Amino acid sequence: MLDHTTVVAYLDRISADPPERLDADALRHLHERHVLSVPFDNLDYHRGADIRMDERAVDKIVHQRRGGLCGEINTAFYLLLESLGFDVTLHQGRVHIPGGGTTAPYHHVVMTVAVDGARWIADIGFGKSSRRPLLLDSGEPQRDPHGEFTTRRPDRRSVEVLRNGTPQYILYEEPVELPDFRQTMWWYRTSPHSPFLQTLVCSMPLENGWVILRDDLLTVVSEDGKRTEKLTDDAAVLAAYERWFGMRLERRPVPTPYTNDAPRFSFDGD
Repeated sequence: MLDHTTVVAYLDRISADPPERLDADALRHLHERHVLSVPFDNLDYHRGADIRMDERAVDKIVHQRRGGLCGEINTAFYLLLESLGFDVTLHQGRVHIPGGGTTAPYHHVVMTVAVDGARWIADIGFGKSSRRPLLLDSGEPQRDPHGEFTTRRPDRRSVEVLRNGTPQYILYEEPVELPDFRQTMWWYRTSPHSPFLQTLVCSMPLENGWVILRDDLLTVVSEDGKRTEKLTDDAAVLAAYERWFGMRLERRPVPTPYTNDAPRFSFDGD
């Protein structure tokens, strides 16, 4: 559980109002503000930094004003919701790989929240996932600023999430705990076959668009169209991190020199 001071600082970090009631509107507000405030990135995988799935993930987001992948930002959001008093449960999932198949178990950190007589999927850590929570069991498509989402049950113990008809991941109903992900996070962090070590990516949605920085290639999607620019030097890259993602980095991150035939599934907003 986070202390009161940390919760207040966290809400300030994502420009969110303290919830007056623990209802679906409050959950929706917190989820949306988090998605629009915290970058989805794999920078620390290339910088050689530790990847923490505990309160240190909260410190990274809140005090260092950084982002991360699902292991960190969904962990931090889980701790925030729990500390606010929401009935939140942690789950693990398999990610769909383009071309067929899925990852092994425990390759995605996700949660459900029981509120207002329903269960909602809260997931801020899947690149271009929904901006708002999704009803776990809904027979209808769920419209979202990031697309049309549907949920379906392959069996009684799992729920599959689709975006615009394309399967994203499978959530397994059995509750898990944060230490259960240690082996998978170690593999993602150290293996040359880790998809998170194949590219250097930082992305975040805008109110009406998206911004993605892949090493020195900046792409901004807005109502005016799509603009891609190759940044000229380290100073330009660092300036882009600060302007678009609010990150003040001392040194430009550089990609890990891994090249192999690892499965390439998208996690950066495509």
